[in-house]
Amino acid sequence: MTILVQFAIGLIFGVGLIVSGMSNPAKVLNFLDVGSIPAGAWDASLAFVMAGAVAVTFIGFNRVLKLGRPVFAERFYVPKRNDIDPRIVVGPAIFGIGWGLAGFCPGPALTALGFGSVSAFIFVAAMFAGMVLARVIMQLSSPAGAIRPVDPVET
Repeated sequence: MTILVQFAIGLIFGVGLIVSGMSNPAKVLNFLDVGSIPAGAWDASLAFVMAGAVAVTFIGFNRVLKLGRPVFAERFYVPKRNDIDPRIVVGPAIFGIGWGLAGFCPGPALTALGFGSVSAFIFVAAMFAGMVLARVIMQLSSPAGAIRPVDPVET
């Protein structure tokens, strides 16, 4: 039953990405092109999508965390660290550069795979290669014997 509910949630999310235009890189790039505001080519519609997502998160996040435990998990995975380290600066910077160059972020790129988009396949392949490369770099930079998966609660 849990897997069906999770599938339904993912399906709703994917349909939302398609309906909002987030899976269309041209629409995303037009939104990010704030330099074209005087010419009238800027597409502000995704600002409403993002505002809706922020509003839902703002309302829902605190309510959900008041529950004793998640509905479909043993515990909440909430970061305990609040310091700023290089990973929390470099990661979003790479994300933003990739989003600005390709017009995709991970969720919409995976959704666009269903349309057979060649650019989505290239983006997703590069994304997975980047994940593997990041893991290799982390393992190489770790002291011997300290290589272990990172628990989301500790990060």
